[in-house]
Amino acid sequence: MNSTLRSRCAKAIGAGALSVTLLSAGTVGAFAASSSAAAPNPSTTGSAKPHTTDTTKPHTTGTAKPTKTGSASRSPMAAVSITARVNKSQVKAGQSVTFTGRTKGVKVGTKVVLLHLHNGKWTALKSSTALKNGSSYSLTTKLNTKGKEQIRVMAGKVVSPTITVMVK
Repeated sequence: MNSTLRSRCAKAIGAGALSVTLLSAGTVGAFAASSSAAAPNPSTTGSAKPHTTDTTKPHTTGTAKPTKTGSASRSPMAAVSITARVNKSQVKAGQSVTFTGRTKGVKVGTKVVLLHLHNGKWTALKSSTALKNGSSYSLTTKLNTKGKEQIRVMAGKVVSPTITVMVK
């Protein structure tokens, strides 16, 4: 009877020690995961807000703010971005404009589309391509509507900051 009591005590102590170990490891893991995911620090070199075009600077660049694309259990969104640059900030109506840039965190082969603001809605232009190796893209389009064209680039669900091109 005495040996059975000792055996039960040993099993209870072992189970308790194992529970404490698992609990503390889970707490440390949760703390580490929450501190790394709590403060994503995306580097931005531009603004997602529309901005005026400076005629002395023909190139406009920026880094997109990431958009939410999945559940909370996925990796931090700070790794997803897209840059956009235009070769001419002012063009004549009907003249071609080329947009180039790179993406970060977007799969190679993803469709890249030019969008422009038309009547308060973002609509796709007829220019699209697939993301190349090295995560780069180049899109050329003709702008026919005179005035300020608000344009951005979309790859998957990630969008670039808005670029303004003046069409004369």
